[in-house]
Amino acid sequence: MIFTGVFIFIFGAIVGSFLNVVILRLGTGGSVVKGSSKCLSCGCKLRWYELIPVISFFARKGKCGHCESKISWQYPLVEMTTGLMFLLVFSSAGGLNLSEITGHLLLAIGYWLAVFSILTVIAVYDIRHRVIPNKLVYLFILLSFFAVFFRFNRVGALESSVLLGGLLSALGLFIFFASMWFFSKGRAMGFGDAKLAAGIGLLLGFPNSLVAVTLAFWLGAIVGILLLLFSKLSVHARRGKFVPLFIHRVVLRVLGEKKYNAKSKIPFGPFLALGAIIAFLVGSRVINLYI
Repeated sequence: MIFTGVFIFIFGAIVGSFLNVVILRLGTGGSVVKGSSKCLSCGCKLRWYELIPVISFFARKGKCGHCESKISWQYPLVEMTTGLMFLLVFSSAGGLNLSEITGHLLLAIGYWLAVFSILTVIAVYDIRHRVIPNKLVYLFILLSFFAVFFRFNRVGALESSVLLGGLLSALGLFIFFASMWFFSKGRAMGFGDAKLAAGIGLLLGFPNSLVAVTLAFWLGAIVGILLLLFSKLSVHARRGKFVPLFIHRVVLRVLGEKKYNAKSKIPFGPFLALGAIIAFLVGSRVINLYI
């Protein structure tokens, strides 16, 4: 079981390394499947041992082996997060014992991993560029139509009530988020968030999609408060007042020169994506807490 878990995590981290490539090359005109990986600073081609997920980053102390420029923490974080996501999805399907996995269950696991990998790319891309690419969100919506066939407890079964619940959830969430986008003129929410929410409605159906959105708003509120707090601390850190040295270093490393206030825009796509993944994994437990 432990060996299987380690294997699944490593496989997920390798997929996470590929997701990093997609995130960086998407929208640049370059191919996401062709071309060697290069340092973004000096352009040197990376050798195979410099591409080992997670390990290479820490072995090189977060620096390029050619020009010593700093490497973004995005790389190991996406790799580790994807590895953990793969492990949790396999575990939720009861798939850590590989000998007991049926063909249908393996197909279902592959489907959910593919969908959540797309959500991961959407989330990180939104953080980097403050936009959700149409290519990805439309692919996500398309794949979400098939979620009804890949429930772990009834793979291959098509129930009209489940399909109707997904369609109504998608429509309701799209109208809700699109209304926020329209009436706020894009200040409160982006139209890409409305399309992403529609896909989540299709993917999870009712009531798990509502759990996902509720979690997204709660997570967004918590992160927003923390950013405001860190921004306030960073002001004192730069002035050298009231802030211990270790907090000073952490705050400045996290925020850099960025300043957040109540009017600052924070991308909501990552919270929707994270809320969807959490709702898939533990949505029924969250619902039971309120029943």
